[in-house]
Amino acid sequence: MSIKLQHLTKVFGKSTVVDGLSLEINDGEFLVLLGPSGCGKSTTLRMLAGLEDATSGDIFIGDERVNDVPPQHRDLAMVFQNYALYPHMTVTDNIAYPLRVRKMSREQIASSVEKVAALLEIKPLLARKPRELSGGERQRVALARAIVREPRAYLMDEPLSNLDARLRVQMRGELKRLQHELGTTTIYVTHDQAEAMTLAHRIAVMRNGKLQQLDSPLEIYNRPANRFVAEFVGSPAMNFIEGSVDFAARRFRSEKLSVLLRQDQLESLAKLNSDKRVVLGIRPEHISVSQIPQDEWSPAEVYVTELMGSETYVFLTLGGTRIIARASGDFRAAVESVVWLQMDTAKAHFFDPDMGHRLEEIFKL
Repeated sequence: MSIKLQHLTKVFGKSTVVDGLSLEINDGEFLVLLGPSGCGKSTTLRMLAGLEDATSGDIFIGDERVNDVPPQHRDLAMVFQNYALYPHMTVTDNIAYPLRVRKMSREQIASSVEKVAALLEIKPLLARKPRELSGGERQRVALARAIVREPRAYLMDEPLSNLDARLRVQMRGELKRLQHELGTTTIYVTHDQAEAMTLAHRIAVMRNGKLQQLDSPLEIYNRPANRFVAEFVGSPAMNFIEGSVDFAARRFRSEKLSVLLRQDQLESLAKLNSDKRVVLGIRPEHISVSQIPQDEWSPAEVYVTELMGSETYVFLTLGGTRIIARASGDFRAAVESVVWLQMDTAKAHFFDPDMGHRLEEIFKL
């Protein structure tokens, strides 16, 4: 079922939590609302579910405007962060509860519960109560209770945040498989960019109640609309270096750094105002590091290194700027030693130093 939000706004007192949000979610799509705490993503989900009234704007499920439709009649299933299982009921009764509310027959309920329990591989748990389950098992039960309803769409509010790191990775894969098998429209709220990148067909990045960018995970990663999106999506985050453009030398220059630019970049950057100030953004994987001096490479001081197993994060001091590069897992360098770096300028981005907009978005590089 398709869902449309038109100029959706929510005001609490003097605070605007959601500010004119417009989104169209396609039938069968997995859309992730991504952003930091307080950006309005959970409030958006609650308005869609009917748990909060919109201050203004419209919510459509299919072709039906549902602003005045009670939550129980919107036919949406919500999965919460805290699972919201009934502690006195068995797993079977927890899953069956929404079907009993609909007054379905015992035979229909039993068949539906068995089917969804098999889908989520929790049949051995059906006789247990929530206190006898692990966090991952409780989350599966909560998902089963939502799935058994066969709703028009699923709404998920940070459902994996209470799980440990290993279980989160496992459940991400399970959620992706389930959504593919069920084909049901899903709106998923998280502040975890790894969850967003791995799960979503499209990501809606939010900040201060406003939509920053709506696109596929790869587009958002490779072509962020502004500095906030570039910094929020990606781990480690994108590096930012303030400097200026030297058009005569065809270079970007900052303290301790000089980077040769491509012709198309120079042509677009020439449209800047006369002070030529700009912020260069580049991801850690697009910086090469060598302990042997190289022609046209820039020297930098090692602040610290972090071995991650298959790769090493190299924190570098470049004048007054701290940046991060990704090196191979066998890279070793002493703290305060000098190394040489080279940036892949084909993968560099340029941002307005005041507004934060990505200049390539404006100039269409």
